[in-house]
Amino acid sequence: MTPPRILSIAGSDSSGGAGIQADIKTITMLGGYAMTAICALTAQDTTGVSMVAASSAAMVAAQIDACVGDIGVDAVKIGMLGSPDIAEVVAERLAGLGVPIVFDPVMIATSGAALADAATIAAFERLMALATLTTPNVPELAALGGDAAMARRGIAYLAKGGDADGAEVIDRLVMPGEAERCWTAPRIATRHTHGTGCTLSSAIATLLGMGLPIDEAVEDAREFVRAALLAAPGFGKGHGPLGHQAVR
Repeated sequence: MTPPRILSIAGSDSSGGAGIQADIKTITMLGGYAMTAICALTAQDTTGVSMVAASSAAMVAAQIDACVGDIGVDAVKIGMLGSPDIAEVVAERLAGLGVPIVFDPVMIATSGAALADAATIAAFERLMALATLTTPNVPELAALGGDAAMARRGIAYLAKGGDADGAEVIDRLVMPGEAERCWTAPRIATRHTHGTGCTLSSAIATLLGMGLPIDEAVEDAREFVRAALLAAPGFGKGHGPLGHQAVR
């Protein structure tokens, strides 16, 4: 069986727990073929981000063109973008591509470090309009205007509940014109949560690239993340990485 070709457009995490590194692990473990367009380099570990260097918009565009023009693409995951110029060029390159796009509107790292400025967040509008699914966590959804604003824009989104309080995690899939669907599961008590959002969004993209409908892709991706949380290797002094490789 030919693996689905999944393009991750995101930032690099030097510690390997999130970003491009988490995406490659996730895509590979789920049976996809991972390609990348790296938007930024970060120096980070499980305790925080110490330095960020954004790529040029031209370099990001060239990486996308190289992947699309030669290998081809069956689905796209978008994560950390690095600058409003990069956000705009990504939107330009993906418009009309005709494949599923999952947009994780990364604004703040698990450690609390800001990964997008106000201008970059403002540029998210076009990407959300292009995306098959946008996957904000609790603070990201609030920054994007909340449920009312997302509904007004007609955006399909998965409201992730991992950052909310409570013994259970509730994730809500909201699709324009359809009944809301919710998944509820007991919260996994662990500090090893670095890269959960990256892992979930790249898993959804991979499963969409395999042809699954959105609700099934979300359900299976959630189970993959939960398994990876339970398999965390225990690395680091802060928010440690997931155990992608241990998931079967």
